[in-house]
Amino acid sequence: MTDDSTGLSGRTAVVTGASRGIGLGIARRLIDDGANVVITARKEDALAEAVAQLGERARGVAGKADDDDHRAAAIATAVEAFGKVDILVNNAGINPVAGALADLDLGAARKILEVNLIGALGWTQRAIKDGGMTTGSVVNICSVAGITPSPGIAFYGVSKAALSHLTACLAVELGPGIRVNAVAPAVVKTRFATPLYQGREEEVASTYPLRRLGVPEDVAGAVAFLVSDAAGWITGQTLVLDGGLTLTGRVGA
Repeated sequence: MTDDSTGLSGRTAVVTGASRGIGLGIARRLIDDGANVVITARKEDALAEAVAQLGERARGVAGKADDDDHRAAAIATAVEAFGKVDILVNNAGINPVAGALADLDLGAARKILEVNLIGALGWTQRAIKDGGMTTGSVVNICSVAGITPSPGIAFYGVSKAALSHLTACLAVELGPGIRVNAVAPAVVKTRFATPLYQGREEEVASTYPLRRLGVPEDVAGAVAFLVSDAAGWITGQTLVLDGGLTLTGRVGA
């Protein structure tokens, strides 16, 4: 069902890292709200399956988020299929290591920054330079781990804190035509976040004032609002989506 009140009908979105989880949830919501969507992911089979689920207003381009040739190909696909890019959702992110910062492999740290931070900037640059994006909206997917220290995934949090600041900087530079915002979820029930709650979901959820973990639809709804005309006077903000967790003073993840 298309809801024209969101103002997304006829607009084109690129959502990175969207073959499953939060990214797929966002892509599905944007299509439901009237947008055309190009999604990306590393694995071709999973991406093809996601595109089949999304339907005729979806396209998929496989590749790595930190590969500029891939970024160029995805933006080109959006332009060829739908005209131009109006919405960019930087969802692709990695956290290949866990443990203390004192023991962190610096190569892994560089890779995290390359995908989570520099990749988001690269996608934004491509959307503007190649995608004809002079007006519209960018939403970066951050994390509460970037708001409060999160032992075990600390450098991932560092990358997301930097992404939140990048969001504010881009908002200043790209306004008034392009609005740039971010969302910062706590634990959302996805394969990516499984290690944070597997086997103890009830225990983890009990620390949240809303007494449940997030689901992809929670994030998708917030993103759909931020890219819509209803959020036309909002830019440079990071919206925390955490079921109230950070209000308790507990460590986010």
